Amino acid sequence: MGTHFSLYLFSFLLLLPFLSASVFGPRELFLVPPTPLILSYHNGSLLSGNYSVNIIWYGEFTPAQRAIVIDFINSFSAPIPAPSVASWWKTTSYYQGGGTNITLGRQVMDSNLTFGKSLSLTNLSQLANSTGHHRNAITAILTASDVLVEGFCVSTCGVHKWDNAGKSNGTRYTYLWAGNPETQCPGGCAWPFHKPISGPQTDPLIAPNGDIGIDGLIIRLATLLAGTATNPYKDGYYQGDKGEPLEAVTACPGTFGNGSFTGYPGKLLIDQTTGASYNALGVNGRKYLIPGMWDPRTQKCTPLV
Repeated sequence: MGTHFSLYLFSFLLLLPFLSASVFGPRELFLVPPTPLILSYHNGSLLSGNYSVNIIWYGEFTPAQRAIVIDFINSFSAPIPAPSVASWWKTTSYYQGGGTNITLGRQVMDSNLTFGKSLSLTNLSQLANSTGHHRNAITAILTASDVLVEGFCVSTCGVHKWDNAGKSNGTRYTYLWAGNPETQCPGGCAWPFHKPISGPQTDPLIAPNGDIGIDGLIIRLATLLAGTATNPYKDGYYQGDKGEPLEAVTACPGTFGNGSFTGYPGKLLIDQTTGASYNALGVNGRKYLIPGMWDPRTQKCTPLV
């Protein structure tokens, strides 16, 4: 069947330049139904129930920067009408076995930089393990703009992982890391608030909280929390290779609003006072820009607006 289809497609492509517009109008030539995006369920556990997010602030963060992140976490369970952080997060409850209520947990200030200004992935694991309080918790390690992390800006903007804890290493727990990209790679990890490193050089958007680095970190934090909830132990929902999976949000790159495409984040809401772009409301009057998520009900990447 595959051979016949390939021959048919090849023949059609050869004939395409000669087909009259009276046979196929310009729109009809491009109205090809997209292939459904499928994130397969691999029969593992998802996070469900009540979970807290414990934050390790690694390096210097201003009180204003911490407040942006804290308000974001507190927005996950806040009864704010859509489009909101809470309505975005609700999509994770449609994944089989999922449904997590997120609240803010403990905060650890590591301004003394326990492992210095250059962290390896092993250091991240050590930091996460050192906090304790892993039961029904996600540990979020957030690094300041001047802290180097293995792979940061080269191959990743953040990661989520799991490890074992307890006296017999019998308790699994999850953790994630996201860095402030403002000085190291704003074009790579703070787009669309900065011109991208490559591709269409569209004008950057105004960050909704006035901080390119932290607003960029929020995008990554949202991405990683969604991945942690729906694929916490690498056997949940994903597509592709288990080691580098496409997950709930990473399967939807650059999708922030309707009509998005490469280099264009889509149609967004605009703050009439600041001109900032956003798509989600949070507590204390906050506005955020968070990425679209794959919805298992429609098998599509769905932005909030």
